[in-house]
Amino acid sequence: MHSGHTKRPRFLIGVLLVLLAGALAAAEPPPVTLAERYDGQTDLADYWVSEKYDGVRGYWTGTSLITRGGTPIDPPAWFTAGWPDTPMDGELWIDYGEFARVSGILRTHDAQDSDWRQISYRVFDLPAHGGDFDKRVPAIRETVAAINQPWVVAIRQFKVEDTAALDAALDAVLARGGEGLILHRGDAPYRSGRSDDLLKLKPYDDAEAIVTAINPGQGRLEGLMGSLDVRTPDGREFAIGSGFTDAERAEPPPVGSWITYRYNGETATGLPRFARFLRRRPDGPPPEPQSSPGSSE
Repeated sequence: MHSGHTKRPRFLIGVLLVLLAGALAAAEPPPVTLAERYDGQTDLADYWVSEKYDGVRGYWTGTSLITRGGTPIDPPAWFTAGWPDTPMDGELWIDYGEFARVSGILRTHDAQDSDWRQISYRVFDLPAHGGDFDKRVPAIRETVAAINQPWVVAIRQFKVEDTAALDAALDAVLARGGEGLILHRGDAPYRSGRSDDLLKLKPYDDAEAIVTAINPGQGRLEGLMGSLDVRTPDGREFAIGSGFTDAERAEPPPVGSWITYRYNGETATGLPRFARFLRRRPDGPPPEPQSSPGSSE
């Protein structure tokens, strides 16, 4: 798996196949707003707070549902019946700890109705609305109420008085298995790209990397994957050997695929500290270049 002369050609072939498949399957990525990290230097009175759900981002164009990277999603007709002819931005979600399941359903072209009955669409923004987020919050609620489908939910947006209240809200989310919080500036229009309009607060950082090699396990992991060699979009290379279930080690992400990993800060050499596998990205590479490991949403 790790021999010198075959590693690079196999890697390049894998990358080309992944890129070709992505080019054939994906449309133009939607102009979504992306989150920066919350650094504590924010006037909380300016922001709405909501839970950050660990699902697959789904962008409703007004006629079809696509991922953040532009890959078409193929829900049954009843799932989007009655949706507006204007865009919605939201998260396709099943439950805490069920990212792999929702991702698998979305990747299955002919998924069963019973699979889709498990999924909710949690709306957190209206990209084409002309108002700032203060005005979009009630508009989101009205839009979801007009759709009147139990699987379409307006994500709860609320205010906090201070950092103690914000910390308490984060603790409550984490206690039920959630990922973190999102802070959305009230006076912000919907605009694409990263800015302090949107901030994420989580107990760890996460980022994306491409798999460049699969290393065999030893001892208890004999016959399974031991670790993955990965490379970040800005060219840093390192190995990830923790965070995997035995099932994931038996069928690891292939060379050329993209994964999301979590970590806690950086080492003196700029590599992610305590990097561990979080999940395989269902949508290929991140939709924009990343300048640092923490710039992923």
